[in-house]
Amino acid sequence: MRKKRIGILFGMEDTFPWALIDAINARGGDDVEAGVVEISYLKDDGVFPYDLILDRISHEVPFYRTYLKCAAASGVRIVNNPIWWSADDKFFDNLVAKAANVAVPKTVLLPHKQYPPNTEAKSFRNMRWVNWEEVWSYLGWPIFMKPAYGGGWKDVYKVHDPKEFFAAYDQTRDLTMMAQEAIEFELYYRCYVLGRKRVRIMAYDPKSPHHERYVKNAPPMEPAFEERIHRDALALCDGLGYDMNTVEFAVRDGVPYAIDFMNCAPDADRHSVGEENFEWMVSNMAEVLLELVRGEKKFELTGNWPTVLNPTKDVLQPV
Repeated sequence: MRKKRIGILFGMEDTFPWALIDAINARGGDDVEAGVVEISYLKDDGVFPYDLILDRISHEVPFYRTYLKCAAASGVRIVNNPIWWSADDKFFDNLVAKAANVAVPKTVLLPHKQYPPNTEAKSFRNMRWVNWEEVWSYLGWPIFMKPAYGGGWKDVYKVHDPKEFFAAYDQTRDLTMMAQEAIEFELYYRCYVLGRKRVRIMAYDPKSPHHERYVKNAPPMEPAFEERIHRDALALCDGLGYDMNTVEFAVRDGVPYAIDFMNCAPDADRHSVGEENFEWMVSNMAEVLLELVRGEKKFELTGNWPTVLNPTKDVLQPV
């Protein structure tokens, strides 16, 4: 009987992939082995030498993304689902969160500031002028502006008035931007969520330098509050179908608001997350991948959001 093969696809990171490969091989016994994914050109025969691939880099490399989509369609289990991830965006995820009873900031999707490639004014005959006063009244000040597709705090702006708003908007090129209510938080947490059942809640300070953001010796959480964050983190990953994710909550007046929860290749570097978080991530991710590769392979196009969202809302009549 051949061993099942787990491949790790990654880029510049060093500490996590190698430690994860070692952890899987230490637990894999006689039936599972792990190693680095090796890719050259891609033939159209649908044959792939892996049973499961953990994807850490295809969001940066389109060739890898196509490889993974074809592998998934050919029966390889991919973490995370490359087909759904290709279609996903943060504004849609907010709607999923609200449907799953997870608090999120009020958010508006904005038209492109500049024409996307190969378009012109005539391409936008369906668009109407934005009533900016309505947008600002709905969100209140201050406002965060961030891309609906993106991460790593790229092209994110915090603005406090119309002048700052338009100064930031003018820099967003042809990106699809969201304007979002700023949650002035008292507490902030970042959660690893693995296999849609393992959650590690970490006190986090997004205002600190990158290497100091994970708070050490944080005060204990109230049990009911901890349970809510645990439930909300799982509900988001169940809804979106992600087996590896980080979910961030900003707490205002005792309410945890999900701020950022589409991080399908989250930071797992030993030097930034700290030794304890790193060891938890490596150990638990190894267990998750072993459970997935040893279990029944289910091809999922999405998470459970089609059953969560309500498609029967009344049609809004024009004024």
